[in-house]
Amino acid sequence: MPPVTAVASHSLFGYLRNPVMIAVGHDRHNHLVLMAYIDETGDTGLIAKGGTNCYALGCVLIDDSQWPEAFDKMLDFRRRLSKTYGINQRWELKANYLIRGGGPLKALALPPGIRHLVYRGHLKMLHEIGARAFTVVVDKETTKLSGQECFHMAWETLLNRLERTSTKEKSTLMILHDEGEDHAVRREFRKARRHLTAGSAYGSGQIRSKGTLFLDDPVSRASHNSQLIQTADMVAYAGWRTYMPPSKKVAEVCPSDMWRHVGLATHRVVNSVTRNGAPGVVIRKR
Repeated sequence: MPPVTAVASHSLFGYLRNPVMIAVGHDRHNHLVLMAYIDETGDTGLIAKGGTNCYALGCVLIDDSQWPEAFDKMLDFRRRLSKTYGINQRWELKANYLIRGGGPLKALALPPGIRHLVYRGHLKMLHEIGARAFTVVVDKETTKLSGQECFHMAWETLLNRLERTSTKEKSTLMILHDEGEDHAVRREFRKARRHLTAGSAYGSGQIRSKGTLFLDDPVSRASHNSQLIQTADMVAYAGWRTYMPPSKKVAEVCPSDMWRHVGLATHRVVNSVTRNGAPGVVIRKR
């Protein structure tokens, strides 16, 4: 049995600040908690009744030990946007506001080129703050899914990738998501603790696993109070547009290749086996 030593945690959470006993030489990442910020884009409604063609979830992953520095860097980034473009650092910025120039941005009447730069800047910040990002896209037309079935497919696919990541990295995982679907998200998360199904290449439903390292219940946050949830929204939309190109007008702000600006922050392992979709973008067609 290898010797053990006390290693002090630099966790954001007070209850993890006590020394933790870790075996010397044990293959473990330095973080103790992996924080997953999640937001959606599109809807789960019927396409025939005006629903979007796809429903997508964006995820921003960050180690708890990196969170304080990441928070400061995001604040500094928003201060620069305020100074340069007049975008108040307390305003909520999401993909739809940037694309349409709406919400709190409406009064500024920023041209598409500036809104493109702001969107791109958020994706580039992911690597600077030490985060990783990926997207799950459900094609509602080919899967013939809508409503709760579509929601379930998206969340089960996302939670499967998070379970594989937390297990491989031996890290507990906490989910923080945009408010609005609290009960449904909690249901999917609790089910994932008991079992998840996936194939050898994630998706054939032949292998069973469970989220044994998932912490407590998901934490619901109002997106206007979380810049990382706002960024997860942009991640979701940019990932969707790698699969379904935007209209010419939308492309002025978020073209189909916007995803490439995630760069080194791309969490490629989520589809490194199937290679179904751009790196870091998982596409569910069936």
